[in-house]
Amino acid sequence: MPPADDRNIYLIGPRASGKTTLGKMLAARLGRPFIDLDAVFVEKHGETIAALVGREGWDAFRLAEAAIVAETGKRAGQVVATGGGAVLMPENREVLARGLVFYLQADPERLASRLMADCNEAQRPRLTELGLREEIAATLAEREPLYLACAHASLPERAPEELLEFALRALAAWGKE
Repeated sequence: MPPADDRNIYLIGPRASGKTTLGKMLAARLGRPFIDLDAVFVEKHGETIAALVGREGWDAFRLAEAAIVAETGKRAGQVVATGGGAVLMPENREVLARGLVFYLQADPERLASRLMADCNEAQRPRLTELGLREEIAATLAEREPLYLACAHASLPERAPEELLEFALRALAAWGKE
């Protein structure tokens, strides 16, 4: 059941938290287009995130990402999976605030396992020089307050089907307000 309005639904959370998986499922169930902002970056720029970061640094990527978030936010009725760091830029948080935002929480050890199993360095480049587990802990410590501040609802780590049902119940409740 779609929400009462056509605001975008944004999925936020760390790398490998399941934003793309849930986003595709939610979009299919709601009959909305699904947008993966990392994939839009690659399509728009003709290179991987890692390539841009390697050449110009994270700040250049964050500026490119902000332009994509702003452009995506101009269209309504989408389910959007953001990059894990999209919440770092104030202008991105302003766009998110105009939609409905779910924060996908995830256990740091599970994130590490997922990233080791599918490291995909081209799409998920390392954020720091730290080891993977230490990087995840440091990144979550920095970003979790932003995730929580942006979110209308937090989705605890569960199987994708359970997350989908939780999200649909939340959307239905919001539609009744």
